[in-house]
Amino acid sequence: MKFILPLLLFAATAFSQDPPGLSEVRETDLRKDVYDMCAPVYRGRGGGTTDELNASVWLAEKFRAIGIKPAGDLGTYFQYFNLWRNEISERSTISINGIPMQLWKDVAVSHLANARLDGPIVYLGDALGVDTTADYRGKIVALSANGKGINLDISLPAWRYNRYVFAKYGVPLLKRGAAAIIFIADEIAEHAWADAAENQKRGYYDIEGGPLATVTSQTPVIWLRKSMGATVANEAYLKANIIVSAYQFPSVNVVGVVEGTDAKLKSEYLLLSSHIDAHGIRNPVNGDSIYYGADDNASVTAAMLASSRAYIRYPPKRSVLIVIHGAEERGLLGSRFFSAHPTVPVGQIVTVLNGDMIGRNHPDSATILGVVKPHRSSTDLVNMAINANAEGPKFFIDTAWDAVTHPEGWYFRSDHLPYARLGIPALMYTTLLHPDYHTPLDNPQNIDYAKLRKMSEWIYRTGWKVANAPQRPALEKGFKLER
Repeated sequence: MKFILPLLLFAATAFSQDPPGLSEVRETDLRKDVYDMCAPVYRGRGGGTTDELNASVWLAEKFRAIGIKPAGDLGTYFQYFNLWRNEISERSTISINGIPMQLWKDVAVSHLANARLDGPIVYLGDALGVDTTADYRGKIVALSANGKGINLDISLPAWRYNRYVFAKYGVPLLKRGAAAIIFIADEIAEHAWADAAENQKRGYYDIEGGPLATVTSQTPVIWLRKSMGATVANEAYLKANIIVSAYQFPSVNVVGVVEGTDAKLKSEYLLLSSHIDAHGIRNPVNGDSIYYGADDNASVTAAMLASSRAYIRYPPKRSVLIVIHGAEERGLLGSRFFSAHPTVPVGQIVTVLNGDMIGRNHPDSATILGVVKPHRSSTDLVNMAINANAEGPKFFIDTAWDAVTHPEGWYFRSDHLPYARLGIPALMYTTLLHPDYHTPLDNPQNIDYAKLRKMSEWIYRTGWKVANAPQRPALEKGFKLER
């Protein structure tokens, strides 16, 4: 299904009026906020780093200057939470045939486990020919990676290829009892080595109680450079002491509120959602190692600030809660924490309007996720968003990315998700991925600010409808996500 179905639309009436705060959504403000948030001093705002915390202070000051009231903990704009990080310790050692391997240069560990390994390597050959029914209990097995049948028409193929290879060829070996799995890089993995290793060295992140808060895997998964293939295939011997370091580090949600005007409805909340963090300092591209995150997600944060200016000047009936989440890139950690520990009653949150990357690509196209079943949480909300687009920016809307069959699965990769899982009607606005995604080229000078203004207007128009509607958007009957 490519286009939004006409049946989802209410007929646009001749009586629809522009919301009063449109003049507060200004391109000059959007540009300044994106540039300020992406300043080199914040070093890419990596989640779970002091750079993210420093950027949150800047953001809280923006809230104060605009007139947004604090709605975090203890009368502040901040809701701090701890994230757990598990990573391979520098004390880890890996050698093959007595020759030490340099971690991340010669060898990488993609699945964490505290493990001592000392034994022969059983080479199984090319991954395509491996017998997945054999008994591998207690064996250190190695196989040559093979990308045949793996869809690489996806974002971040350099980061994700190793995961797909493991899912296809490694998981069956785990089920057959392998004590460790060694993948020898093929041409694809070799080309992607620097980016993949940079991602793997960061390990796992989670909040307390989450599935990745502690290391549960007992089987390490190791990657070797392609040049080691001949050595491993010829009766090689592995000796390794893999040590996982686990520690906590603070992250933060920045939370503010614009109080509504209606005596009854002001106790209900429209939640505007973005995220603070980007990807910090990583491998350089064209000599620049700061992953600025201008589109992902300073563009959306600037849009939410623009909407907030409009709501401050012209308050709606319902209150507006602005939550800029921490550590989204670490696994939606800030939104998972806030949805579990909201600073307002969770039952009073009537809608979440989230955004992820809204400032790039063709000037006349955009989309919202949460339109196509089973992702559609509220037909009422979808109709509001579609009518808001028809009344204002008039984007061409392609819903293909919202389909269950889309290989990106992007509905599950942004901060609306934890709220949707609670049964709160939610949408995600986006102008979709581009080649600069998660690189230093996602910088302020590459944002289309005219388009960003139109996207910000669309979000504000939708929010104005939600915040003033007599009834909250109804949850779709039988709403249940596919995973």
